[in-house]
Amino acid sequence: MSTTVSRPDTGGGPPPRAGRRLPLKSVLVWTAVAVVGAVCWGVLAIARGETISALWLLFAALCSYAIAYRFYSRFITYRVLRADDARATPAERLQNGVDFDVTDRRVLFGHHFAAIAGAGPLVGPVLAAQMGYLPGTIWIVVGVIFAGAVQDLVVMFFSMRRNGKSLGQMIREEIGVVGGVAALIAVFAIMIIILAVLALIVVNALAESPWGVFSIGLTIPIALFMGVYLRRLRPGRVLEATGIGVALLLLAIVAGGWIEDTALGDTLTLSREWLVLALVVYGFVASVLPVWLLLTPRDYLSTFMKIGVIVLLAISLVIARPVLQADAVSDFAVAGTGPVFAGSLFPFVFITIACGALSGFHALISSGTTPKMVAKESQVRLIGYGGMLMESFVAISALIAAVVIDQGLYFAMNSPAGATGGTVESAATYVQGLGFDTTAQDLAAASAAVQEDTLISRTGGAPALAVGLAQVFSQAFGGGGQAFWYHFAIMFEALFILTAVDAGTRVGRFMLQDTIGNVWKKFGDLSWRPGNVIASAVVVGLWGSVLYIGVTDPLGGVNQLFPLFGIANQLLAAIALTLCTVLLVKHGKLRYAWVPGIPLVWDLVVTMTASWQKVFSGDPRVGYFTQAGVYRDARDAGEVLAPAADEGQMDQIVFNSTLNGVLQAVFALLTLVVVVHAAVVIAKAIRNRGLPTTEEPAVPSRLVEPAGLFATPEEKRAIAEHERLVGAGAGRSEAEEK
Repeated sequence: MSTTVSRPDTGGGPPPRAGRRLPLKSVLVWTAVAVVGAVCWGVLAIARGETISALWLLFAALCSYAIAYRFYSRFITYRVLRADDARATPAERLQNGVDFDVTDRRVLFGHHFAAIAGAGPLVGPVLAAQMGYLPGTIWIVVGVIFAGAVQDLVVMFFSMRRNGKSLGQMIREEIGVVGGVAALIAVFAIMIIILAVLALIVVNALAESPWGVFSIGLTIPIALFMGVYLRRLRPGRVLEATGIGVALLLLAIVAGGWIEDTALGDTLTLSREWLVLALVVYGFVASVLPVWLLLTPRDYLSTFMKIGVIVLLAISLVIARPVLQADAVSDFAVAGTGPVFAGSLFPFVFITIACGALSGFHALISSGTTPKMVAKESQVRLIGYGGMLMESFVAISALIAAVVIDQGLYFAMNSPAGATGGTVESAATYVQGLGFDTTAQDLAAASAAVQEDTLISRTGGAPALAVGLAQVFSQAFGGGGQAFWYHFAIMFEALFILTAVDAGTRVGRFMLQDTIGNVWKKFGDLSWRPGNVIASAVVVGLWGSVLYIGVTDPLGGVNQLFPLFGIANQLLAAIALTLCTVLLVKHGKLRYAWVPGIPLVWDLVVTMTASWQKVFSGDPRVGYFTQAGVYRDARDAGEVLAPAADEGQMDQIVFNSTLNGVLQAVFALLTLVVVVHAAVVIAKAIRNRGLPTTEEPAVPSRLVEPAGLFATPEEKRAIAEHERLVGAGAGRSEAEEK
């Protein structure tokens, strides 16, 4: 609970003084962390052709995160951004209990993490594992420290200084109308692609799996019950609702195994097409229902599951100590002929692994929603930078799970059916041709261990991750129960992803209503029910159409859509980093423009290279238009090329590839429009040594709040002093007096 005083307060003391020496104890501790991290990185970089424990990878990441948070995030928060706890945040100044609401930093950390952590940190690293474990590890850790976490922190701070304005609105006001319009179009279109790919991963995980469908289906009434319980039956009894919700979730997983061989199980054995319809209906209903009824309890349960499972995985890795089965750098990284996705290591590993290292989608959450609830400016360090580090740890965990399983099984699961043939015999022949000695019996045994009819061509990354998690958990806790752990992991992943799908659909509805509201004012009223219904239907219709294209694509939906998703997401990150760079220069902080500027340049190089290759490459496995041309010429000649089975599928490949190429080109051009207009503003700001911005004037803060996860002794004393003053009748704010 936040409290107030009648005088400005720094929330537990002034910002750290520049140049202050660390105590000897701290020097020793951080030196030890640095040494452990350096040794782990050295082993990963040098060791070849021998057994390597996954623990080297785990501790290399953890040590790097700790050092980055302690030193680099502190530098950005206090030196670059000059966070000032004596300055009131929008949550304090504009608090209305609806959009603006002072929120405990721990609760807000969980909310923000639940919102940003979708399929990306789970699936991207699994797909990128075809390149080997080293490229993905380096990008996940280095990328989050210098790019992803920086973006989330800086965007959140600048949005907070502007009353929680959205990314598109800030670009429109700070860069100009043309750049702002381009950004708004790009953001909405990219969001549709992101939602479609997120839903595609759920479809591929649940297709032909009655256990998974049953367990995930039950999470909806469980979330509804929790919403009613907390709102009507037992308001404020969070621990009670949590206990009930978690118990029901575990029961749902166990019960899924009971119904698998029953008539109900046959009914719930759904095809990909039926799952598309189910997800579209769910997305629409979730968007129009009151937020407290479904989204809030689902987010809460999801956060519990997300953090709990990742901590459990870290403990399991320490207990089981699995070894890495993948090469450090695979042959596919150089040749670019990987069956999971085509393209060489550069640039495609950097766009396949998005959310674990850098994600433009996060900028949408870090602007417009979370900034409205931050109590103290210094808390953006914990919530923005720290929340992104937590997501990066999810990505590292997913990568480990993918590279500790048999790699023949990995490629049999993640290669499209057109390549594997769809049976264990043909899949074994296929992976043996890739250089692995996995047999048909091995593939059949893996399916039997998790009680699935087949694991062949279960593309999308989620099933492969579930197998990896099941094997690690099983080794750590007794060597059995892989079926339970597999379906537990499937439900965990689906909860992870559905949180982003339903929340993203609602955000898309807001964006559409706001945009049309500029022309039709009534439609922009978020409380107008017809507008809500129409906008929700349009949004789910758009991403549902793209989802259906991906599900029915003969080349494999993930193989086709994930590169488009990855590049588009990173282009959105380029737009966000461009805004951050512009604002630092406009504020007269040119000497610090490198903080977002360096990751911006890298991101533009990667995304523009990837966009160019996907649009103009002469390799039909990479270039969309070349691919369309090859199939078009064959169709016109009366030929049918694999994996297409008939002329209709040939037409579908031509259409899908052409559409993907057009979208890729449009996204890249819109991003360049924003960057070019930003460059003009930067040049003008440099000449004038700064320019006016739309930052709100400073208002003294009355709040006393800790900055980090745990209150320091100084902060505890400040809070105690505040409570003493309030208890004595002093320090009441105007709002309290009224």
